[in-house]
Amino acid sequence: MKKRNSYKFYSLLLIFCLAIGGITYSCGPSGGGGKNGTPPPPVAYWNNNTPKVNGDSAYAFVKKQVDFGPRVPNSEAHVKCGDYFLEQFKAYGWKVEAQSFKAKRYDDVELDSRNIIASYKAPNATRTILLAAHWDARFVADKDSTDTKKPIDGANDGASGVAVLMELARTVSQAKVKPTVNIDIVLFDSEDQGYPNFIKEQTKQDTWCLGSQYWAKNNDTNYWYGILLDMVGAKGAKFYKEGYSVRTAKGVVNDLWQVAAKIGTNGYFIGLNSPEIVDDHVYVNKIKSVPMADIIEFDPNDPATYFAKYHHTHKDNIDIIDKETLKAVGQTVLQYVYNTFGSQEQADAFQKAAQEKAKPAAK
Repeated sequence: MKKRNSYKFYSLLLIFCLAIGGITYSCGPSGGGGKNGTPPPPVAYWNNNTPKVNGDSAYAFVKKQVDFGPRVPNSEAHVKCGDYFLEQFKAYGWKVEAQSFKAKRYDDVELDSRNIIASYKAPNATRTILLAAHWDARFVADKDSTDTKKPIDGANDGASGVAVLMELARTVSQAKVKPTVNIDIVLFDSEDQGYPNFIKEQTKQDTWCLGSQYWAKNNDTNYWYGILLDMVGAKGAKFYKEGYSVRTAKGVVNDLWQVAAKIGTNGYFIGLNSPEIVDDHVYVNKIKSVPMADIIEFDPNDPATYFAKYHHTHKDNIDIIDKETLKAVGQTVLQYVYNTFGSQEQADAFQKAAQEKAKPAAK
């Protein structure tokens, strides 16, 4: 990823007043049924049994990844870290799979790559959601002034999103009340291996997000929605509504930001739009038609470059990671997941019970 989306689109979007997640926000006023027996608007669902995310634990997951060294494909650190993910998710009781593939970099270097997939199955669920991040580190510090051709730690760009998802897996495994929806956590590999800034002639297309491109072309699961986490752990990070997400997954984006407002993490989740960005969610949406929201840091003080000043430099290390930022993102996503019904039958049963409860008592 890591470049602005330059695509131009000329199609109009139909805006449906339907819930994509478990929270349903009606387009009309609340209250009873309308004239001529029209049904009342749906009642918003909120799960009060959502467990708490631990910021210290999420931080430890970031540090563990960084301690392996830069997770650049074809390196020893990359192999060891990938093995660690598989062991850790398995220890939490999730079904794990390594999707191995050969990715070809912009310069035709072949990258030994693995998408890490961890799955949670809920009883009686017919819906599956996708939670994703990329786990590889940038192979060059192409925005730095020193050691430009050395790999970076990628503490925030890569490790932070993975750490939040690992913390969610840990939290769910230990929770008394489980989500009612199936969950696939996918850690995309070879996302950050695109053209360096110092190469002026960039003639090849789609050189970023190689892991998500491969996964999307080789996955047959239908997903209710998706959430992508990218650069979600820095001190003072702000998350705006990324443009491509708004255009292709508006319901998911708006509901996520409403969850943030309700649980008090809206100091991180800013209710303004940011420009479109090329990230894994673009390929997941284009290839698999999954409405996917990208939670990604945006620097409004430098909208031309989009990212904070540490981006693709050696300053992207453990020193910039903040436990509270990780916790805020994790809690917002987990609440949204817990608000998601695992089937239409579950959603219908809740609405029926809520409407019955709302009826005035007989005199």
